[in-house]
Amino acid sequence: MSADLWLVVGLGNPGPSYAGNRHNAGFMVLDVLAARAGGRFKSHRARADVLEGRLAGTRAVLAKPRSFMNESGGPVKGLCDFYKVPVERLVVVHDELDIPFGAVRLKQGGGDNGHNGLRSLTKSLGSREYQRVRFGVGRPPGRMDAAAFVLKDFSAAERKDLALEVDRAADAVEALMADGLAAAQNVFHAG
Repeated sequence: MSADLWLVVGLGNPGPSYAGNRHNAGFMVLDVLAARAGGRFKSHRARADVLEGRLAGTRAVLAKPRSFMNESGGPVKGLCDFYKVPVERLVVVHDELDIPFGAVRLKQGGGDNGHNGLRSLTKSLGSREYQRVRFGVGRPPGRMDAAAFVLKDFSAAERKDLALEVDRAADAVEALMADGLAAAQNVFHAG
């Protein structure tokens, strides 16, 4: 594949019982991007569902690993190798506890901040330098365990705005691809 190809991966857990979980924000954003690309996900041998198409005026492969969140690194590394995508052209969309619900933040590199999906990716890729689109899910209330919190569905109040916020995160992915990290940060970090 050529150097202009992007790999956009949404993190989540497979199966209907996890579909509405905060931890599946990445999958939700990828579903919006798939609709924009006008395609359907198909099974790939790298243990992921993929869609090859165009986004933000460029070629892109959208992917949702079929493994559980804490084992996403293997499928993502397999896709990077298969499509010959350098780590700098990998965009990972994931939930983020340290950002208020609905806020979107973009960055390249950094630690995993206790996120098991990111830990798995960094270990498998041997690099932290992938692009990240972080979807804020906020902190758990009271003393609730963070792991339990992210495996719960968005609250009724959050669900009222969820489609709008997921759509904004999809916009952020396309802005990152089209305009670069700094320009996308200027737009999405202002709000």
